[in-house]
Amino acid sequence: MQKKKVFKIADSNVEGIGTDADKKCRATAASTEKAWKKIKVKVGMWTWRIEKFKVKSNMDALGGVFYDDDSYILLNCYKDKTTDKFKFDVHFWLGETTSQDEAGTAAYKTVELDDFVNANHGADPVQHREVSKHESRMFLSYFPDGIRLLQGGVESGFNHVKPEEMPVRLMWLKGKKNIRCVQVPIEIASLNSGDVFILDAGLMLYQYQGTKCGKNEKLRAGKMQRLIDDERKGKPEVFVFSQCDKPDSTMGEFFSYFQEDLKGEDIKEGTEVPPERCAELIAAIDSGIGGSDESWEKNTNKALWQLSDESGELVMTKVEPIKKSALSTTDVFIFDIGLEIFVWIGQGASKAERAQGMNYATKYMKEHDRPDFLPVTQIFEGGENELFDGSF
Repeated sequence: MQKKKVFKIADSNVEGIGTDADKKCRATAASTEKAWKKIKVKVGMWTWRIEKFKVKSNMDALGGVFYDDDSYILLNCYKDKTTDKFKFDVHFWLGETTSQDEAGTAAYKTVELDDFVNANHGADPVQHREVSKHESRMFLSYFPDGIRLLQGGVESGFNHVKPEEMPVRLMWLKGKKNIRCVQVPIEIASLNSGDVFILDAGLMLYQYQGTKCGKNEKLRAGKMQRLIDDERKGKPEVFVFSQCDKPDSTMGEFFSYFQEDLKGEDIKEGTEVPPERCAELIAAIDSGIGGSDESWEKNTNKALWQLSDESGELVMTKVEPIKKSALSTTDVFIFDIGLEIFVWIGQGASKAERAQGMNYATKYMKEHDRPDFLPVTQIFEGGENELFDGSF
């Protein structure tokens, strides 16, 4: 099997405009994009996947299911409680193994969608860039039952199949407040004592709970099992066991799917691994907690940069001290709050400053060794959210 090439997320932003992906996108203008015409000003969410440079409606994404080979666009419309006006947030989500062309298309189409909503519905959507396994809290909040990040995608030929014919998957649930469900290899090395895992074998759903896992991970895993069970019309059998339980038939069946660790042993998937062998496999599980649940939320590095073309060319200058009063309505600012990066657009910012804000945010991340998976949010003066305001 040919190994997939993982592209650099940093290459996925609007700096890709002008590339082959951009030229292909330009073949369809915003005004003629059929996908956008179904958008209405009402509370709700629309979800699309990029398929061969085209924007296709995608119901899996609406339910929180995303494939790492793909790129998606989501538009959320809500009513502001203070102003009673409708507002929009548009997110483009990039899978870990999505192609650079698809990522560039998603970024470009997001800008196009922004223009369409502004022209047809009189609103300025807030733009967000999301990266697989590092989604923002806002993005995760759309899915009360959690999100599922699965391998494969449209190019790998994934199609909906009967439960009994589905490929076996091991899913890792981790987090305290923002719990993600990520597909991992079916190997003992993937398990640990600090989290919860679901083995999806089509008509059999097994939940493994590490001895140090959190209560919210258990609750989310239970919801996830019920959700999958409902999707398959109640056909699967559902099992739950703990790492510290005495080996039994359920645990034996669970471990029978770990064929990489059972090489040379005459044990088929779905049959029982003997109790003594189960005990050996449990002993081999990483006793750690699989990394801190909150490590990504504890990053408190902050930096504020001003983007201005007052001198005749675009120049980015660091602003100190960091305070909200430093924001100038005539410019664009890059605000790195540690766990997320904001591109603040002043009402009087020039056309060039507005157009290059997200591009310069990407350059900033590269030049200052910031993780390229950080969420990037573009907001306009007057449309700041609580996270932005509370970070000064």
